[in-house]
Amino acid sequence: MTHATHAMHRGRHGRRHGHGRGCGPSGPPRGPFDRQEWLARLEEHQRDLEQETADVADLIRRLRQERPEGTAEV
Repeated sequence: MTHATHAMHRGRHGRRHGHGRGCGPSGPPRGPFDRQEWLARLEEHQRDLEQETADVADLIRRLRQERPEGTAEV
């Protein structure tokens, strides 16, 4: 993850990956299994991932558009 995307990511989540449990669900909730709560958590996590994917796609698009002079297109 680049510094820019890492800073963007930290801004949304308030902490870095790799420390503690990370973000998003990592398994069924502990204690009594509540199917509706687990479904809601998974749907929220999916929305977060979709937003992060859109952010990365936007960053890629901007970097391609702002190509510095003198660099060759690949």
